[in-house]
Amino acid sequence: MLRRTLLGAISALALVSASGVTLAQDQYDIALVSKGFQHQFWQAVKAGAEKAGAELGATITFEGPESESQVDRQLDQLAAALSRSPDAIGFAALDSQAAVPLLEQAKAANIPIIAFDSGVDSDIPLTTATTDNLAAAALAADKMSELIGGEGKIAVVGHDQTSGTGIQRVEGFVNRIKEAHPKIEIVTVQYGGGDHLQSTEVTKSILLANPDLKGIFGTNEGSAIGVANGKQELNSQIVVIGFDSGAAQKGFVQSGLVNGAITQNPVGIGYETVAAAIKALKGETLPAIIDTGFYYYDKDNMADPEIAAVLYD
Repeated sequence: MLRRTLLGAISALALVSASGVTLAQDQYDIALVSKGFQHQFWQAVKAGAEKAGAELGATITFEGPESESQVDRQLDQLAAALSRSPDAIGFAALDSQAAVPLLEQAKAANIPIIAFDSGVDSDIPLTTATTDNLAAAALAADKMSELIGGEGKIAVVGHDQTSGTGIQRVEGFVNRIKEAHPKIEIVTVQYGGGDHLQSTEVTKSILLANPDLKGIFGTNEGSAIGVANGKQELNSQIVVIGFDSGAAQKGFVQSGLVNGAITQNPVGIGYETVAAAIKALKGETLPAIIDTGFYYYDKDNMADPEIAAVLYD
């Protein structure tokens, strides 16, 4: 009996890490399902999530569809994550409504859901780690107005009409122009699916139909790159305001092809998603929104330490 007790004690001690954390109790399994992998933004979110996992005691899985138009593929990935019963799930919805039945399954199984980047039309997620997209897009509108002299025709190339970010960035930009810049006319809002090739063709179509256009706002990384490519291919002089960062868009900003852009804090989004999941698992109360911040950058301030810290390749 004594030998068995001693062996049990030794086994328990073997589960304790060098930092004194009992892995059997504190090593959480957290599944993150993102919107995709095609943009550097999502790689930065993944890096932030993995950093939080390493620091806070969690094993992280991170996946997403090949493109941000593949709603069904994302739902399959969410279902697969649910089927293995992780401790918690982080979810960035491509469609704010389509995933609700799966989230209800998670709730029934007592699996906490943390939304990130985009929310869903449900109160099941305990919080959302995200940029204030309405405010960020409003800042983009103010910068556009400043750069085109407060008047003229502009357009928007959005990434989708189903995700929270896709809807809010268009709304935030359009509403700010209407409210604060009445001499500016938005002639069209079109969508390129967040794909730079599709967004290039959309941009060229807009420019050819509106030769007096002064500017275009691209609502995410792929959209902004597409707008820049379209501008370059038609030798246009329009003002381009983008969203997000990444090596290609940063290069366009440095060259002046893109006049400026809004950057989020994707590493912070990933980190806060995992941190929130662990807090939920420990029974802590979470705020409805975790605001991870945003900044405007152009070629003049890209090297500023505060801006450089949230720009990613």
